[in-house]
Amino acid sequence: MDNIRQVDRLFGLIGYPLSHSFSKKYFSHKFEKEDIRNSHYELFPLEDISLFQQLTKDFSNLKGLNVTIPYKQAVIPYLDHMDEGARMVGAVNTIKIENGQLTGYNTDVYGFEYSLRRFLEENNKAAHSVEAFILGTGGAAKAVVYVLNKMNIPYQMVSRKDSENNISYEMIDKSLMEKYHLIINTTPLGMSPNEKSKPLLPYEHLSTRHLLYDLVYNPTETAFMKAGTLGGAAVKNGLEMLHLQAEKAWSIWNNID
Repeated sequence: MDNIRQVDRLFGLIGYPLSHSFSKKYFSHKFEKEDIRNSHYELFPLEDISLFQQLTKDFSNLKGLNVTIPYKQAVIPYLDHMDEGARMVGAVNTIKIENGQLTGYNTDVYGFEYSLRRFLEENNKAAHSVEAFILGTGGAAKAVVYVLNKMNIPYQMVSRKDSENNISYEMIDKSLMEKYHLIINTTPLGMSPNEKSKPLLPYEHLSTRHLLYDLVYNPTETAFMKAGTLGGAAVKNGLEMLHLQAEKAWSIWNNID
């Protein structure tokens, strides 16, 4: 790690584990392609969020961090400031470090909104014409909720156990599948190396009217997406969202409007 202390501008990703991450490859390629010098992107797998403060002390050249599972909410108490969007979502995936101050942002919101709008347009769907299932209730789900509220798309949260605001997977039947045509997976189910796993849905009730959006991007076709294709649904993974949120993070770190 001593060599990365020598670069002028250090960026990185915190989370645990980080074996699935695309961020280092993405930014390293970006630096090379765009001839961005004296910059480096590193993975920082933290087994516990309590190690975060020491990380920022150890690397005085840190200028920005991305945040992934499971720390999008846990990192918030360690920040000095929160962007309004991140505060409203209640989850952070980007941190800007400037003059010793740490500010949290949520670029998942930006990435998901633009990607979802494109997905709807490609399938000739208007936002006001669909209702959505949101699978999962973690930090990524909070960004999805924020965007659906902004787009005025009605939604129902789905989790393993039903509660006041959520229904369980077991409660989803044919009638509900016929009502909610946009299904968004925000869980890590299906992510490499657990590629065979997928949310427990009655996939036999899918039709050509359904749109399945999976925030997972590795593999490029998840088990969730395969089941959707078999049922005649249109499907999309989270890779475009990932590229969009990464570029938004770069803009934030570099004060680019």
